[in-house]
Amino acid sequence: MNIIIYISKIIIFYVSALKIKLFLFEKIVNKKYKLSVLDSFSFYLIKMTPTILSLATLFLVFFAPYLRFGEAKTYELSEVKLNSHILQESIARQINENPEAGWEATINPRFSNFTVGQFKRLLGVKQTPRSELSSAPVVTHPKSLKLPKDFDARTAWSQCSTIGRILDQGHCGSCWAFGAVESLSDRFCIHFDMNVSLSVNDILACCGLLCGAGCAGGTPFSAWIYLAHHGVVTEECDPYFDQIGCSHPGCEPTYRTPKCVKKCVNGNQLWETSKHYSVKAYTVNSDPQDIMAEVYKNGPVEVAFTVYEDFAHYKSGVYKHITGFALGGHAVKLVGWGTSHEGEDYWLLANQWNTNWGDDGYFKIKRGTNECGIENAVTAGLPSTKNIVREVTDMDVDADVSF
Repeated sequence: MNIIIYISKIIIFYVSALKIKLFLFEKIVNKKYKLSVLDSFSFYLIKMTPTILSLATLFLVFFAPYLRFGEAKTYELSEVKLNSHILQESIARQINENPEAGWEATINPRFSNFTVGQFKRLLGVKQTPRSELSSAPVVTHPKSLKLPKDFDARTAWSQCSTIGRILDQGHCGSCWAFGAVESLSDRFCIHFDMNVSLSVNDILACCGLLCGAGCAGGTPFSAWIYLAHHGVVTEECDPYFDQIGCSHPGCEPTYRTPKCVKKCVNGNQLWETSKHYSVKAYTVNSDPQDIMAEVYKNGPVEVAFTVYEDFAHYKSGVYKHITGFALGGHAVKLVGWGTSHEGEDYWLLANQWNTNWGDDGYFKIKRGTNECGIENAVTAGLPSTKNIVREVTDMDVDADVSF
């Protein structure tokens, strides 16, 4: 918003100078030559151009806060709005008194002291560059695949402890990294029977401009590209939480991205040998059937969606946007699907806002209607055998899992 104001001031200064020049030029020409009616009208149109530019600029300055920008449909909000509390009794009441809402709202303790501006910082999904999306493989699955009416990765692969974990991203806009790393951790267990927790801190600190801006946000698909090309170390090697128990950079008022040190905190581990890779990055076709098949065959995926003010108040039920401004894009892990007692189809997702938010850290969102864009941005990758030292019985170590 500040950039728009600065640019607007420059434009207004420029057009003011241009109007003075045109006025003087017309006087000189009129004095030397007698202008026809047509010439005078042409001069009038030229003189009006700066005025039109000025009006357009003023419109941009005053109405920019209410305009939508980009695919995430986020709003530039006023300072008053940004400094107001994200949790509002009026929002919770509006949802709970609406018989058509289908979900319950509450004043979640996770955000009891958060302003709208602080909450927005958690929503770290940025738009993926078109050049990356255009070259991204899009996975589809045979329609003949029989899928269950409901599915939960936590029970389907109960031996995988990572699938059922709810983490906490702290005060950092690192959701894009969490969704990718958590999904890949789950897939290592599903495909290779390895219960390994991979490091969010590695990708957050070391992906750099490839992924975006660390705690200020990044792109989920770029995160998966990093996992394929550079790999990610274990949580034991590079933990997200520091020695005093608060998240990087949640203890810092500036939400600074942690530094990339490329060194395990445990001196007995080596950074490069701790790396785990994905085979390649891909997107999943937005058809719900393809998304379900991908999760059913290969495990949880990362999804991104637009977050509105009411989502902060979610407690239980099948979420649908009811009220409030769009605040930004958020990434989470999709672990299953089902149908509610009221007959409403839903996706089951794990958030990384701790267990004191939502339904013990989980939430459900309407399935099959692309609610908040949830079915438009599904990204994943398969685990690679590269750099893995283990005994293999039934699997050729030189072969990676396939679609």
